[in-house]
Amino acid sequence: MAKSTSSGRTQRMLRVGEQVRAALVQVLQRGEVRDPLIETTVISISEVRMSTDLKVATAYVTPLGVADHDGIIEALNRHAKFLRGRLSPHLRQMKYMPEVRFKDDTSFDNYRKIDELLRSPDVARDLGPSDDKGDDEGDDR
Repeated sequence: MAKSTSSGRTQRMLRVGEQVRAALVQVLQRGEVRDPLIETTVISISEVRMSTDLKVATAYVTPLGVADHDGIIEALNRHAKFLRGRLSPHLRQMKYMPEVRFKDDTSFDNYRKIDELLRSPDVARDLGPSDDKGDDEGDDR
């Protein structure tokens, strides 16, 4: 039986996902996709999640310095078949070449929201030094 991580994904799914991510990065860095929107945008691929049968790869991407992420995601999904073909030399060991799907990675937005919450005055007040000296009583330093 395959070892499963806490997120329910197996080691094999994680390893193959990382291989697909590295291959996608190489293809995009070389500028093999002839689309002006993709060519002029720096795209960060934070994670690739594989389906349990390893036939579908969902790539979570963040276009850097672009306000309209939807246009980039649509362009990447339009070129998904081309990218799938370009991945095959990098993933020769796989029985099936996975279908690639692209989604916007919203984890950075979530991190930003958490950071804003932690920096808010209410939370800063709760995390600040306490005026309570109950812990220091009896300490003769």
